[in-house]
Amino acid sequence: MKVPAPAPVRPTAGRAQRRAAAAYIVPFYLLFTLVMIAPLGYAVWSSLFKEESSGLGFGGTESVFVGLGNYADALADPGLRAAFGHVAGYVALYIPLMTCAALLLALLLDSAAARAKRLFQLALFLPYTVPTVIAAIIWVYLYSPSLSPVMDWFGALGVGVDFFSASMALPSVVNIVTWHYVGYNMVILYAALQAIPRETLEAATMDGAGAIRTALQIKVPHIRSALVLSLLFTCVGAIQLFNEPYMLTTQSEAVNRDWSPVMFVHKAAFVDHRPGLASAAAILIALLAGVLSYAVTKLGNRWKAA
Repeated sequence: MKVPAPAPVRPTAGRAQRRAAAAYIVPFYLLFTLVMIAPLGYAVWSSLFKEESSGLGFGGTESVFVGLGNYADALADPGLRAAFGHVAGYVALYIPLMTCAALLLALLLDSAAARAKRLFQLALFLPYTVPTVIAAIIWVYLYSPSLSPVMDWFGALGVGVDFFSASMALPSVVNIVTWHYVGYNMVILYAALQAIPRETLEAATMDGAGAIRTALQIKVPHIRSALVLSLLFTCVGAIQLFNEPYMLTTQSEAVNRDWSPVMFVHKAAFVDHRPGLASAAAILIALLAGVLSYAVTKLGNRWKAA
């Protein structure tokens, strides 16, 4: 008598769900490893070596293991220290200006007296859609005395401003970046304001709270999470400052090729041909960005819990 073959075992629902989840997750981790982990690992490996010439410069170059020597050279380099100083001044000026401007614009758009909200929201967000290089070129044109109509207006008023001078280089960079990103941060805060229950705002109005008091005591505390997120993005972006000051190097002698830390990395890698030093400086910048992000997150959590 022939025994019938057993019926095939079908995968359980749980196993099917795990396979479906893996089909979605595995491609992400593959791409993440390819574009993030692998370049980071290569940068760490490259930072441990230095290119040295042999045979009086006629025998080519060879990679020599120097351990943490490139990190020591980067920290001792006056150019990198000056670049971090420029970014520190930039952060001190840019972050308060950006945060206050974005918050003020978001509150104005959210106010009951605001008209044509969609139009103004789109108009304020449009600069963010412009590539950063193009935005920097536009402002270099507007800063140029022989080309800019704005400079002609200043001259007609008897106001002489040199936006490429040493004293105005930092404000010029801050102005470009603020113009470019204020709409992006405003949208984040405005979306958070829209999530505030209308009953809460109506109750504040019935209690006699004016528009300013409602904004400061009701709206701002309710969007603390969005403010922390905006501040985190702004701080990380400040560490990566490159395009705006790089475009100013074409017109301003005060902005050199290693004005910011990322510009220092670019110069070390592609001008000075010192990939080990560039990798070490890039790792230091990444560590600083990580520490800054952690500090902003911890302070933001304490502020939200207060």
